[in-house]
Amino acid sequence: MGRAFEYRKARKLKRWGNMSRTFTRIGKEITIAAKAGGPDPSTNPRLRALMQNAKAANMPKDTVERAIKKATDKDASDFKEITYEGYGPHGIAIFVEAATDNNTRTVANVRSYFTKSGGSLGTQGSLTFLFDHKSVFKIKPKEGVGLEDLELELIDYGVDELVDDEDEEGNELVVLYGGFEDYSNIQKYLEENGFEIISSEFERIPNDLKEVTPEQRESINKLLERLEDDEDVQNVFHNMKEEDEE
Repeated sequence: MGRAFEYRKARKLKRWGNMSRTFTRIGKEITIAAKAGGPDPSTNPRLRALMQNAKAANMPKDTVERAIKKATDKDASDFKEITYEGYGPHGIAIFVEAATDNNTRTVANVRSYFTKSGGSLGTQGSLTFLFDHKSVFKIKPKEGVGLEDLELELIDYGVDELVDDEDEEGNELVVLYGGFEDYSNIQKYLEENGFEIISSEFERIPNDLKEVTPEQRESINKLLERLEDDEDVQNVFHNMKEEDEE
C-alpha cells in the first residue's frame, strides 16, 4: 500500500464523526457546485458527485435540495472557496480549506488561531511543495473486474494508487487516488463503465511526516481542533505523524 493510503488510514478526521458538521460541510460544497455548474446533477458532474457524498453520509434529501436551492436564491450567502497555509507549533505545516461568505472574518479568525498557538499564517502557495493534491474516490468492487486489471485500465485516466478497503460496516470497497487535475477524467470513466461511486473528495497528502513528542502533539492538536471547530473551515490537513503510525 502506498503513502497516500497509509496517511489517510491514520488521519484523525474528527469533523467527519460529527454528523451536523458533516452536513454543513457537504451542504456548502453542494451550493458552490450548483452555483458554478447549474442545479441539474445530470449536466453537472461535480454536483452529481457531491450528491453521492451526501447519500454516503446519510444526509437527508430535503437538506440536499435546500443546499441546491440556495445557489439560485438571491438572498442567500455567496460562498467562496479559499485556502490558508501556515505553520503551527513545532514547525508543523497546516493547510486549511474554507468556504466563506466573509473572507475578512475568516482570515482574521484563522490568523488568531495560529498566533495564539505560537504558530504563524503564511502566504498562499507557501506550503504547496509539502503536499500532493489528490482526487480520492471510493467505489464498490465490480464482479469480474480484478484490482490489477482495473489499476492498469485507470493509469491512463490519472489514477496512481488503488487499494482494497472496507467501510465502517465491513463492506468491501476500493479506494482510488489520482491527481487533482484528473478528477473529471476518473469520474467520467467510472460512470461510463458502470462502477458505483460511493463518495469522492480531494485530499492534500503530505510528502513527509514530522515526528513530535506527546507534549508537542497536545499543543498541535489544540490548534487543529480550533481550526476544525470554525464554521467556515471545510478541511484541515497537516504533516504531523499520527500516534498510530508510530
